[in-house]
Amino acid sequence: MEYIYTYVCHEDEQALCQLELRSLLGADAVIGARCAVSARKVEPSRSPFLKLRLGVLLEAGSLSELASQVETLPPQGSTFKVVFAETEAAVPTDRQREVAREIGRQLRGKAELERPEQWFAVTELEGRWLFGDCSYGEAVWLQHQQKPQNYSTALNTRVARAVVNIAVPDAAGTKVIDPCCGIGTVLIEAMSMGIDIVGTDLNPLAVRGARVNLAHFGMPDVVRIADMRTLGLATADDHESLPPLPHSFAAASAPDQVQVPPNDLPSHYDALILDMPYNLCSKLPEDEQLEMLQSARHLADRAVIITTEQIDPLLAKAGFRIAERCLVHKGKFNRQIIVCL
Repeated sequence: MEYIYTYVCHEDEQALCQLELRSLLGADAVIGARCAVSARKVEPSRSPFLKLRLGVLLEAGSLSELASQVETLPPQGSTFKVVFAETEAAVPTDRQREVAREIGRQLRGKAELERPEQWFAVTELEGRWLFGDCSYGEAVWLQHQQKPQNYSTALNTRVARAVVNIAVPDAAGTKVIDPCCGIGTVLIEAMSMGIDIVGTDLNPLAVRGARVNLAHFGMPDVVRIADMRTLGLATADDHESLPPLPHSFAAASAPDQVQVPPNDLPSHYDALILDMPYNLCSKLPEDEQLEMLQSARHLADRAVIITTEQIDPLLAKAGFRIAERCLVHKGKFNRQIIVCL
């Protein structure tokens, strides 16, 4: 089946959006300025940019021909609503409603404008009139902005969700690690999509904050304190347990979600997401950056590296090959998103 996806993004995140869509929808997907066409079926809610998915059931050369085809469909067993999906140039609202009504009149069943049990969409794309099932995306990432623990330089939830999709296009059976998880922004987005992920961080305060945030959204504790440079190399005795949580943190977390996870993390993962540590007042020494990247190379075959610095020579020295990259702007602050194999 052919699927049509409509999407929207801010100009500062256009490159990120395109990279995410290529990852989710496949290399064969045709991505235009407002929509994408793919043989892959992806839930629109996975992406922070996708608006809706139209699964093509009927195709015609004109609207009247499409209406005739719709008329032959079997009766709908549930209430329905037909909407117009903008896939190319903007279409006036009155025209959208006119087209949707024309198609809706041909469907046998009960139309329901407020709370339909089934959605359909109609669109015109490159001279083709298309009709099919419709699914809308839900802005899950937006809900995750309201977490109790934050800091200013953390990834925003929209970027974090896109990065997860770039790293893990297919969640089934994929094991993932975020070895510098901070307050858990990437972990929350990944777990909300059913992805099997664990997180570590060298900073005990960050790990505590991540646990509070995970508990806030009813997610299990998958974080621990560890130096990523030793992951997969050291024994359990080499890792330090977290000290007890302060009362303010403990009160915000469920008792069974503040315990230190078992010290038996796997030595290898299918994918890794690494937001390179940085400080606005100091720079991480190059030898430490290299050690982190070498550990990342050891831990996973596929990695998405997020950095504010130029680290291409270090990536090459660590054994990575850069497959794709994009730049995300936030005012004068820029991040590179680098897909490494």
